[in-house]
Amino acid sequence: MQYREFGKTGIKISALGFGAMRLPSCDVDGNWVVDREKAVAMIQRASELGVNYIDSAHVYHGGESEVVVGLGIKGARDKWVVSTKCPIWNVKEVGDARKYLEEQLKRLDTDHIDFYHLHGLGGEEQVENLTKLQVFADMQKAKEEGLIKHLSFSSHGSPEFVMSQIDRGIFSSILCQYNLLDRNYEKAFAHAHQNGVGTVAMGPVAGGRLACPTDVFENTLNSKFEGTYEIALRFVLANQDITCALSGMSTMEQLEANVKVASIEEPLSALELEKVNVMLQESKSMADLYCTGCNYCSACPQGIKISEVFKLMNYHQVFHLTEMAKREYANLGKNEWSGKAVSECIECGNCETACPQHLKVIEKLKEVDRELGA
Repeated sequence: MQYREFGKTGIKISALGFGAMRLPSCDVDGNWVVDREKAVAMIQRASELGVNYIDSAHVYHGGESEVVVGLGIKGARDKWVVSTKCPIWNVKEVGDARKYLEEQLKRLDTDHIDFYHLHGLGGEEQVENLTKLQVFADMQKAKEEGLIKHLSFSSHGSPEFVMSQIDRGIFSSILCQYNLLDRNYEKAFAHAHQNGVGTVAMGPVAGGRLACPTDVFENTLNSKFEGTYEIALRFVLANQDITCALSGMSTMEQLEANVKVASIEEPLSALELEKVNVMLQESKSMADLYCTGCNYCSACPQGIKISEVFKLMNYHQVFHLTEMAKREYANLGKNEWSGKAVSECIECGNCETACPQHLKVIEKLKEVDRELGA
């Protein structure tokens, strides 16, 4: 296993981090719960293989993730760098953040959390609200008491916002998405690294999307890799601004495969990276012909996340991730975060009026439905 300096913390963490968001699960009396025996075995095996960074959150697996992580690291706490997250959207009153912290310490069965994240810190208004609710003051006090060692944050906000928070000088590390399909935070990671802030990339295989075979990536590098997942992980780890690739894993096989890749000391060569970057630029140009993802159409009265629908079409057409795209398309409207199904479109035309590219959005939505809904 490779280990890297985690910003200015003086801690070295494994290049592969264990994400405890997709732990193995099973049906128990009609309820989908974590398979604790398998999950604990995976965490213990990860430690044997050299993984020392594990990340959870208050909300993962309905709160069960932290409990299982606690069971997995029990008796070996000193071997682990433990990260978890405060659900800041639920912080409504002064003292709420402290209550969550104390609850999480009990769940994890530990006396301290190494890296405590503000979960999903996304904008200045949110920062102002947390300041009024004394969250930053409470976290500083928790650090002084030794309950947390470092304050961090995860974000899906703009790269500019992430960089502005790095510049505050109160955070030891950041957690943002980065993979072959999403390089939005590249500048933010570089800024963090330059300022001694540790960097962890979530979604290195794009939430499993890049675990699917696709000739677009494999042919680019002459198919000398185990599969797309290896290319994806090695691409992330080739970025010297990134300390750790945090991967959510559900099976022992996924763990073993990811550890094998993260243990390869030889990075992608300059030529390989150049080939990938050229391919990604060409792919982006093709994808932008369909939709640039500017989100001016986001105010759809029916709740259709139009740019996300078009992104699935790009996965299909540009990256040949057809099976995955069809699967995600079929799930539209089935959960609160995916947006409504395309069939809900009433052809009001608001999206076409808002589109700066003057795309025939309604016609394109029908095209997506014909391609991915079949």
